[in-house]
Amino acid sequence: MYLSSRIRAFAAGTALLAASALVQAQALPNVVILATGGTIAGAGASAVNSATYAAAKVGVDKLIAGLPELSKIANVRGEQVFQVASESLTNENLVTLAKRVSALSKQADVDGIVITHGTDTVEETAYFLTLTVHTNKPIVMVASMRPGTALSADGALNLYDAVSVAGSKDAMGKGVLLTMNDSIESGRDVSKNFNIKPSAFVSQWGSLGMVVEGKNYWFRAPVKRHTMNSEFDIDAITTIPNVEIAMGYEGVSPTAIEALGKSGIKALIHGGPGNGSVADRIVPYLQKVRSDGIVVIRSSRVPDGFVIRNAEQPDDKYDWVVAHDLRPQKARILAMVAMTKTTDTKELQRIFWEY
Repeated sequence: MYLSSRIRAFAAGTALLAASALVQAQALPNVVILATGGTIAGAGASAVNSATYAAAKVGVDKLIAGLPELSKIANVRGEQVFQVASESLTNENLVTLAKRVSALSKQADVDGIVITHGTDTVEETAYFLTLTVHTNKPIVMVASMRPGTALSADGALNLYDAVSVAGSKDAMGKGVLLTMNDSIESGRDVSKNFNIKPSAFVSQWGSLGMVVEGKNYWFRAPVKRHTMNSEFDIDAITTIPNVEIAMGYEGVSPTAIEALGKSGIKALIHGGPGNGSVADRIVPYLQKVRSDGIVVIRSSRVPDGFVIRNAEQPDDKYDWVVAHDLRPQKARILAMVAMTKTTDTKELQRIFWEY
């Protein structure tokens, strides 16, 4: 009889623990990790290979299984959307990913979304999602500068921080974010400024905040239009127009501009030096491009600052658009999205000011 009482007590205790675990799981936020590849899913030949490795090798299930600490901060599940090094992503990939993010954001059982991504183009994908996904739920991009096999690998902590931020109510309504190196960056503003350091990503306007041991510390908020306040909606977009970039430099020839002008593009970003400067011999070729119906957008290859309209070039006279503070690669993203709705240069200029 004593043994029977012990068994009943053990069973009751086990049931109580199971019920407690269920309550705890129900109290945690539900976060979906969408994996696309990149260094965070990479592997090197040895632990000292932090800069030479193969990207996009580890699946999302292994990433999650390798970080059991995630179960303490969120109910996590993963989906492998792509397994691609980010420099090889296409416009079609962007649309596919954004539509999946949009669909998940509408589910009541999803509180936040994390997207693992390669560092080379994560800023571009982040901006595309910022412009096109209508949700207040946190969308957090995450990447790493070192593969998980390297000494001092940064991916695990970056991913932990991303899940923590994605499950936080105070991250709602701040647009698409990027967590790297303890910082919380705006997907619109952030850029990769170094190719091998963990501190590679910065914004000229500063981080939005930091995440330390699972706690968010916020210092500023985005003021440009994004997500729920965007006039663009990925649910209504099936394809995006082709937009290309031609860089300006000392001794530049018109070869690239002439070729791109005949390629069927809808807009051409000119990434000039300084204030988006255009060499005198290049101006007629950009004028020709514009006369052929292709929108010309002046951007700057300089990391910080912004292009001033009608300075350096008479933009009003030439019917050109200026990219404000967007670098060429981000100006391209906004141009592609904007031109799903309009090709009017005055409207496009408004969009570049507002987004």
